[in-house]
Amino acid sequence: MREEYELEVLEQYNIEVKGTRRIRGAFFCDTNEGTMLLKETKISARRAPLLYEVLSRIEKRGNVKVDTPVFTEDGELLVTSREGTVYMLKRWYQGRECDIRQEGELLRAAAQLGRLHRELDAVSAGQDSAPLPAPFPGKRSPLEEIVRHNRELKKVRSFIRGRVAKNEFEYLYLESFEKMYGMAERVRQKMEGSGCGELYADCMRRGTLVHGDYNYHNILVLKQGLAVTGFEHMCSDIQMHDLYYFMRKAMEKHHWKRKTGQQLLEAYEEERPVCPEEREYLGLFLAYPEKFWKTAGSYYRSNKSWLPEKCVEKLKLSVRQAEEKQCFLEEVFSLNI
Repeated sequence: MREEYELEVLEQYNIEVKGTRRIRGAFFCDTNEGTMLLKETKISARRAPLLYEVLSRIEKRGNVKVDTPVFTEDGELLVTSREGTVYMLKRWYQGRECDIRQEGELLRAAAQLGRLHRELDAVSAGQDSAPLPAPFPGKRSPLEEIVRHNRELKKVRSFIRGRVAKNEFEYLYLESFEKMYGMAERVRQKMEGSGCGELYADCMRRGTLVHGDYNYHNILVLKQGLAVTGFEHMCSDIQMHDLYYFMRKAMEKHHWKRKTGQQLLEAYEEERPVCPEEREYLGLFLAYPEKFWKTAGSYYRSNKSWLPEKCVEKLKLSVRQAEEKQCFLEEVFSLNI
């Protein structure tokens, strides 16, 4: 039945669909205008035109391949099926996901991010056309983000302390809390005395755009070059947050190996130089025990009567990698947390 609804959605576009192939949460479409992807989306009707405006301008500039949305015959970017699911049709590419195990592909992806940030700066500044019709919403400040995370870590600890019968995860969390929360608080203290607040204010004033979800799932390796997809979380923020998110995911897989991290940073900087304030921001966010915080949040929102073994393993890994990460931060960022 779901497939029938999705095919009805495709009928609202002025394209000839030659064939479709279903994947997780989406439809690959072979059309007379090339490969496209029909995918469920949670983007709002207000943000969709802004997203189209940015991506269509990047597409016209021709330096970075992106998944630009496609209009229906009625000029709409979003289509709601009979069952109430909202879809967006986007231009797509024949390729595969970036392989996070291959350092060479990660370096190419880091350089691609530098190019993408240059393109986003050019578009938001209106270099080729008029300024954007409206600003993208901004995220909360870096310090506010860290303070909120730390508050949530303490909230989880208080909850666990109040439980009579504790499971393996809860014992491990209490055992490692002081060490990990101590790191989180030291990052907050260093951020308070850093230039991150001024950097954030400047980015908000200029309307600096970020991808918002730059990871290996959203990077396609093509026969020639790379394509960047998944811009639904685009917003105004410090561009280093994209690099932080990408590097953290990559470095966790590569055990915070200094050479790999240094090369990722250098690959990015070959395309877009990083100023001292941005480097400081990147180091501090990499220092934050993000995986520990995320795992704690997943536990808190879960069904406590049945806890997947994977949650315990993630918590153990976050604690185990803390020392590896500290060595990396000292060597690459001269940062001791």
